Amino acid sequence: MGPLGLLVLAVLASERGVAGGAETVWNSSEGLLEFSLGKFRYFKLNRSFTEEAVLHDISSNATFLIFQIHSQYQNTTVSFPKDLLPSNSATGTDKGLVSLLRPEQSMCTWYLEASDAKPVQTVAVPLSYTERDPVPGGCNLEFDLDIDPNVYLEYNFFETVIRFAPANLGFARGTDPPPCDVGTGRDSRWRLQYDVYQYYLPENDLTEKVLLKHLQRMAEVPQVKANAIKVVTLTANDKTHIYFSSLRGQGVIYNVIVWDPLLNTSAAYVPAHTYACSFEAVEGNCSSPGRVSTKVFFTFFALLGLFICFFGHRFWKTELFFIGFIFMGFFFYILITRLTPIKYDVRLILTAIAGSIGGIFLVATWWRFGLLILCMLFVGLVLGFLVSSVTFFTPLGNLKVFRDDCVFWVTFSCIAVFIPVVFMGCLRILNILTCGIIGSYSVVLAIDSYMFTSLSYITLNVLKRALNTDFHRAFTNVPFQTNDFIILAVWGMVAVSGITLQIRRERGRPFFPPHPYKLWKRERERRVTNILDPSYHVPPLRERLHGQLTQIKGLFQKAQPAGERTPLLL
Repeated sequence: MGPLGLLVLAVLASERGVAGGAETVWNSSEGLLEFSLGKFRYFKLNRSFTEEAVLHDISSNATFLIFQIHSQYQNTTVSFPKDLLPSNSATGTDKGLVSLLRPEQSMCTWYLEASDAKPVQTVAVPLSYTERDPVPGGCNLEFDLDIDPNVYLEYNFFETVIRFAPANLGFARGTDPPPCDVGTGRDSRWRLQYDVYQYYLPENDLTEKVLLKHLQRMAEVPQVKANAIKVVTLTANDKTHIYFSSLRGQGVIYNVIVWDPLLNTSAAYVPAHTYACSFEAVEGNCSSPGRVSTKVFFTFFALLGLFICFFGHRFWKTELFFIGFIFMGFFFYILITRLTPIKYDVRLILTAIAGSIGGIFLVATWWRFGLLILCMLFVGLVLGFLVSSVTFFTPLGNLKVFRDDCVFWVTFSCIAVFIPVVFMGCLRILNILTCGIIGSYSVVLAIDSYMFTSLSYITLNVLKRALNTDFHRAFTNVPFQTNDFIILAVWGMVAVSGITLQIRRERGRPFFPPHPYKLWKRERERRVTNILDPSYHVPPLRERLHGQLTQIKGLFQKAQPAGERTPLLL
């Protein structure tokens, strides 16, 4: 073979190379896009040029096709004809269309277009299903498309909601689809069940390449079942709305598999993804994990927490300030968030001020009254709050019984109160445990303000539920990946080190310091009665302050001239 033949073979191989089950990048400006069933293709779309996607050699066993296209955050449009109408096109980042095949049809065409001015990197794939498979979105009455296989996704700070249209039973080519709402028996679409799946992208990875690669694991039924986590199963009688806790900055892919229990066949909807944040926002976009005010607040909070973790029991008043700050700040933030519309940065500043006042008040209460039981009750409740939060952070928190707010808050409060009651006979151990565990957890919160970690949602989920009355309906699943295991290990080591150090250092010492007010009062009486004490001859504080002010005032007075200033007597 000559050099020209080798060159032609090299060009063909470069255009049709396959990597990881998906074809290599194709520049859509070259013209027609040809697809193969089940093969993912990467390509770029331009706004000024509508692309035609063609699929040849469709099997006669296929009854309908689902063509889907995905991008990271820029919208694309897929349609049947070139003239776009709401009933024959879909626009978004994760969209697809169902093509019902006619008898003897072996080719299908779609038109693709970018909505943004700049080129959009996308991945697309056509999938085929037989007449025994249910049709995703075949009984759509809510959205624009006649048959809508898409999963619609919306999010806010608190929750992410996915919606989809009910499916219909499968049918052969050239026949009418079964009626959707004529009956509810075993021969109707009411026998269908819907499995909702959730798939987490690698933490702290917002790259387009990673997203498009992992979307391929959520497109077909076997891959979805093998890679994703099944969250809930819905029947035809349930609402097709599912709520999840929003995980800002964490990529999540959702999909729904409709299952026909009579024929034991399944079909997958078009998967949808979200990061619960905007890539194009000027402030607070996905690239910046936290606000500057949040980083400053939790950095100082973590520094104080580290000090408390290792030295809290020795510096008892400092620990009381830390506990009072947490107690007052938490409830104050909930109060101003629910009652006022002020901005987040202002709320955080006011929370810091209110928390400081709460800390000073708890220290002043101890100094004046010396109520150890009262102070330790606050200490134990803070530890109980974290223990209760960890309990509901586990899969236990997603049980249906805890969807009721009354049941949730009563159970949560009982667990929180149980901790100080159990340790009421050994208050020093309770105090040291609180110092080590709560102080070290403040480091976890500080880390979360710089990079995503699921461990921050231990307390954040409780805060969300206190702030939003609708959060009880959300599933609070979170990913637990390599970063979380590392941070969990750091949290455990810091907590154990702080607890061990304080227990060894406080061995043989009094359990708690004496009442400060009584010590001050006793010292004052001793000074009054003991004339040999040098402090006995020290003037009272009021006289000392008056003398200092007199000296300062004399600095600003003119010097009096020497000599007699009074008239002589005759």
